[in-house]
Amino acid sequence: MKRILITGATDGIGLATAKMLAPLGHHLLLHGRDAQKLEQLEHSLRELSNEAVVECYVADLSRMNEVKSLAEAVSAKHDHLDVLINNAGVFSTSDPLSPEGLDVRFVVNAIAPYLLTQRLLPRMDSTSRVINLSSSAQSPVAMDAFRGERLLSDLDAYSQSKLALTMWSRGLADSLGTDGPAIIAVNPGSLLASKMVQQAFGVPGQDINIGAKILTRATLDDEFATASGQYFNNDTGEFGPPHADALDAEKNAQIIQAIEETLAKQLN
Repeated sequence: MKRILITGATDGIGLATAKMLAPLGHHLLLHGRDAQKLEQLEHSLRELSNEAVVECYVADLSRMNEVKSLAEAVSAKHDHLDVLINNAGVFSTSDPLSPEGLDVRFVVNAIAPYLLTQRLLPRMDSTSRVINLSSSAQSPVAMDAFRGERLLSDLDAYSQSKLALTMWSRGLADSLGTDGPAIIAVNPGSLLASKMVQQAFGVPGQDINIGAKILTRATLDDEFATASGQYFNNDTGEFGPPHADALDAEKNAQIIQAIEETLAKQLN
C-alpha cells in the first residue's frame, strides 16, 4: 500500500485517478479547494473499496501560505510519502491575479507545486516519486509575466506555466540526483474530457481515463521508478523530449531561481 497525495482531486484527471487508485487499496491523501466536494469524494471512494484509506486536505493553491500549511498538515500526520501527484491546474479564470499580485496560472500550475514538493521532500526518499502534470502545450516563459508584471492570454499563460513546471522538474531532478525522489513531468494526453478543456475549448474531449491510466502507471509501475528528470508524452505513449528550453540546464536553473525569489517575497 502506497501513500499517495493528489492535488486537485475533486475534478478532472485528479478525480479519475483517485477513483482508479482507491480500489487497489492505497492510502490516498486528497487535496481540493472545496471541503464539501472532498467529503463527497471520500464517501464515493469508500463505496468503491473497503480497503482504501482516504484523507482529505483543503487548501487554495493560489495562496502560498496555504500551500505551506498543506505541506505542514501532511508532514504532521505522515513520516513517509510514496507519491506526490501535482495535478491541480488552472487554464482560465475570471480573476487571473492572485492575492499577492501574481498570475494565478503561473502560481497554481508551476510555483505552488514547486513549493509543495520542496516542503515534502523531507518525507520522501529515493523510493518516492513526484509526478508533475505537464501538457503538450509548452511555450517559452516570459519572465516579466512570470513575475506578475503583465498578464498574458489564457493559452499563453497556461502553456508557459506548463513549460516552467517541466523545467523545474528536470532541474530539481538533476540537483537531487539519486538521493531524492524520481521527479517526472507527464503530459497526460491532449484535450481530455476535463472541465478545464470543456471551458477552454468548448469540446467534449477524449476519455478522461486516458489521463488517469497514465498517472496510475506513473505512480505504480517500475518503468517510472528510474525515470527522474524525464518527460512522458502520453500523446505518443512514451518518454520523449519536452520543449527544448527544458533541456537547457541553465534555463532550468533560472526558472528555479525565479520561483525561489518569488517565494521568498510571498511567504511570511
